[in-house]
Amino acid sequence: MEGKQLKKLMVGMALTAVLATAVTPGFGSIGGNQGKAYAATVTYKVTASKLNVRSGAGTNYGIIGSVVKDQMLSVVSKSGSWYKINYNGRTGYVSSDYVQASGTTTPPAESTTYTVTASTLNVRSGAGTSYASIGSVTKGQKLSVVSKSGSWYKINYNGRTGYVSSDYVQASGTTTPPAESTTYTVTASTLNVRSGAGTSYASIGSVTKGQKLSVVSKSGSWYKINYNGRTGYVSSDYVQASATASPKLVVDSFKTLGNAQQVILVTADNYDTKSAKIQTFEKVDGKWKQVLTANGVLGQKGFALSKKEGDMESPTGKYTIGTAFGRYENPGTKLPYRKITANDVWVDDSKSSLYNTWQQKPANGRWTSAENMDIPAYDYGFVINYNESRTPGNGSAIFFHVGTNYTAGCTATSKEQVVSILKWLNPEKNPVIIQSPVSELDKY
Repeated sequence: MEGKQLKKLMVGMALTAVLATAVTPGFGSIGGNQGKAYAATVTYKVTASKLNVRSGAGTNYGIIGSVVKDQMLSVVSKSGSWYKINYNGRTGYVSSDYVQASGTTTPPAESTTYTVTASTLNVRSGAGTSYASIGSVTKGQKLSVVSKSGSWYKINYNGRTGYVSSDYVQASGTTTPPAESTTYTVTASTLNVRSGAGTSYASIGSVTKGQKLSVVSKSGSWYKINYNGRTGYVSSDYVQASATASPKLVVDSFKTLGNAQQVILVTADNYDTKSAKIQTFEKVDGKWKQVLTANGVLGQKGFALSKKEGDMESPTGKYTIGTAFGRYENPGTKLPYRKITANDVWVDDSKSSLYNTWQQKPANGRWTSAENMDIPAYDYGFVINYNESRTPGNGSAIFFHVGTNYTAGCTATSKEQVVSILKWLNPEKNPVIIQSPVSELDKY
């Protein structure tokens, strides 16, 4: 019913407030606020005889229902020529051509859209790859983003909360999702959750004193919340919003970072484990922020007390970051990037004058052994600047690369995370990588 022929049906009628007129609260066991009025500045009324409600802002989205002539709408925002509305407890969209708005305030424009760019992108239960996957989204899919936490978007996913890596989501527009810096706590003994922003809407449940709420946005004196997998509204009069102090990060206590503004921290429970935790941090406006957390692997024998060539152990310490590399084109890193060819090798012959350097075949007597670079583990990665003095026997070819089992002395994680870190690294921020058992972090 969004066709131009419906414009003949448009009428000019006096409009009645939806989000607020003089209404009487009825919030469970709350007293002392009876008869309070909430003023609204805009009302929205359907002018078509019948108007489809769609799941997205366009006629290519599926129809989830319809509204009829003279029906009042609860409008959340406007996106182009579409109104985003609350429809039977869920989100819907209607063409603004067939809705008459009366008042002085325009709903906030949804100036940012979020589109998946990866062929398949995991949706996780928390902001990091260490959290379980609860499903996936596909290339071109539009996401309902609630907020951003580091390099992760918090989204509404099939009626529940999920997280996706922002590296594989394209945001177009000027608005950034609000940072998750506020907690919302119920102060009433019992507070009704309603299907719309007003007491004229039906109660769909309740929350109790001390309960924390997942707030999406504020509309007048009402908070829009995620409630048991659906959208609900609660009066802000009975919700306390308080800023949360940022938790102290491990890098806050480091004393050896100098002018580094990006840190990759690789930790393990002890020297003998090959499993590692990878975290990235960035200093923004003088404060450290955590960007990413991922699972990783070390050398087959864990960390090295004293690294030696061929010991299958990863070196501990703080190192600068060298050249990025890969078997494909630059994935978007700001680091110097070198594409691997079939002739590229890294010399691990301790007796060679080219020990611990990147060279090309043939050897022509310049070395007796070298590591082939044209392998899947090096689809993407970067050089960890270890043993820059090239001391014979102290270890060579120490990289951060793709891998999920164990390495011969490097550090590895999934290709998705390697690419994410490569895109994030900025040589102007003097990035470093620190590798250490957890018990020895006080060295840094």
